[in-house]
Amino acid sequence: MKSWSPYVVLVVIAIALDQWIKQLVENGLAFQEKVDLLPFLALFRTYNTGIAFSMFSSFGDISLVVIAVLVVAFVLYLATRTPAGHIVARTGFALIIGGALGNLIDRAVYGHVIDYILFHTPVWSFAVFNLADAFISVGAALVVLDELIGWRREVKPQDPGN
Repeated sequence: MKSWSPYVVLVVIAIALDQWIKQLVENGLAFQEKVDLLPFLALFRTYNTGIAFSMFSSFGDISLVVIAVLVVAFVLYLATRTPAGHIVARTGFALIIGGALGNLIDRAVYGHVIDYILFHTPVWSFAVFNLADAFISVGAALVVLDELIGWRREVKPQDPGN
């Protein structure tokens, strides 16, 4: 599969789905009011002014946009250097780029990223995140998985004494 078309389509779908759901959340979910879906999962609309669990929120919008663009450019560079047969890695890179661009659109348009998924227990809660963050995480896991698969497939030199 030498064509980049499927990966471009995946990036576009990831961005579109992320932005559509964020619009639904913005229009239909009260700000910072928890809506329990399951005992451990809730919707909770909030705004992230930083990146990756609110880190670097003091950097300002322009700096964070520049960082996001640089990350997307780097991931795109890695993707273009990945052989065509590494479908899992290329899919992972497409998800990372789609998620990063989805969050970048939020930051450029609103000055913050819209987050709305909350995993929690009665005494603990995970950082609030969104679908774009999930795409980035799943994409990164796919890239690592592809590396592990490739590493296991490498032919190991045989010991001449055996």
